[in-house]
Amino acid sequence: MNFQELLSADNIVSLITLTFLEIVLGIDNIIFISIAANKLSKKDQPKARNIGMLLAMGFRVILLFGLSFIISLQEPFTHINWGWFHAGISGQSLILFIGGLFLLYKATSEIHEKLEKHEHEAKPKTSASDKLTAVVIQIALINIVFSIDSILTAIGLTQVLPIMIAAVVLSIFIMMGFSGPVGEFVNRHPSIQMLGMAFLIMIGFMLIAEAAHNANVSILGSHIGAVPKGYLYFAIAFSLLVEVLNIKVRTKEEA
Repeated sequence: MNFQELLSADNIVSLITLTFLEIVLGIDNIIFISIAANKLSKKDQPKARNIGMLLAMGFRVILLFGLSFIISLQEPFTHINWGWFHAGISGQSLILFIGGLFLLYKATSEIHEKLEKHEHEAKPKTSASDKLTAVVIQIALINIVFSIDSILTAIGLTQVLPIMIAAVVLSIFIMMGFSGPVGEFVNRHPSIQMLGMAFLIMIGFMLIAEAAHNANVSILGSHIGAVPKGYLYFAIAFSLLVEVLNIKVRTKEEA
C-alpha cells in the first residue's frame, strides 16, 4: 500500500476513530499507572508514568506485528467438561483471567494498606531505584493485559497495519500528556485514590467476566454473558463527576 492510499478518506476516519477508542480503552491503564506511581517520590513519579506509557506502546506495536499470534490466542487450546462446568480455555481468556486476578489482588492490598497502616510503624528502607523497578514491573505486567484488549479492538476496526500502529502511537503520546495532571490530581486527593482502587476492583471483575465469556464458560447450563464496556465507563465517569463535585463542596466549606 502506497502513501496516497494510506491517506484515503476511509483510512483517515479509521485512524481518528481508532485513536479515540485507544484513548478510551487506556483510561483504566492511566488509573493503574497513577496509583502504582503514587508510592514513589514526586521526582520519580513522572519517570514511572512515562516508562509505563512507553511500555504500553511498545507492547502494542510488537503485538500488532504478530497479528496471526493475537488471532490464534482467541482459539481454545483445551476444553474442560466436568458435567456441570464447561469451558474452552484460550490464551486470550487465560491472560484476561490472570490480569483480572492481579488487579483484584493489587487493589485490595492497596486499600488494606491505606486503612490499616500506622503512621509510626517502622518500615524497612527501600532504595528509590528498587521502588522504581518494582513499580515498573507491576506496570509492565498489567500493560500486557490491557495491550491484548487494545489490539483486539484495533484488529476489529481496520486491517491496515500502518493505521493501527499510527493510532496506537498517537493515543499513547496523547495519554502521556494527560497522565501527569491525572497523577497529580490523584495525589492531592486521597478520596480519588480510594475511588481509583475501587475502579480497579470493578475492572478486575470485568476482566474475569470477559475471560469467562470468551472461554464460553457454562455453569449448570447457564452461559456467562458479555459485560458491555459502556456500562463500566459510564460508572467510572459518573463516580468521578460526583467525587469532583464533593471535592468542590469541601473546598468551599474549608475556605
